[in-house]
Amino acid sequence: MSLDELSSDVESAYAELGDEHPVSLDGQTRTELALLSAALDPEETDELVRRAIHLFFQSTTDSGALDLHLRRGYDVTYDEYLSGMTYEDMSGGSVAQSSSDGNERRYQF
Repeated sequence: MSLDELSSDVESAYAELGDEHPVSLDGQTRTELALLSAALDPEETDELVRRAIHLFFQSTTDSGALDLHLRRGYDVTYDEYLSGMTYEDMSGGSVAQSSSDGNERRYQF
């Protein structure tokens, strides 16, 4: 797989989702959503579902899990997807190693 294939798959999935996406809820999820809805009093429970997706996306990028899955399935990282170029393309064939103490966040939203 490649960056082009990932981009194509993301575009296809985006088109298939449309503006609304029905979600079936199991008992535990329904209970948790009801509690959050009562506590946070959103205008609609859809807002809580949107927030949950944003939080899940952020946690998978921050932890590196998204990169792990992207590397396994497409041989690219989220940074490469965002830039539209692989590290190899950017560096002319060599990939620079970064040193980090691991305390900073990977991506800022």
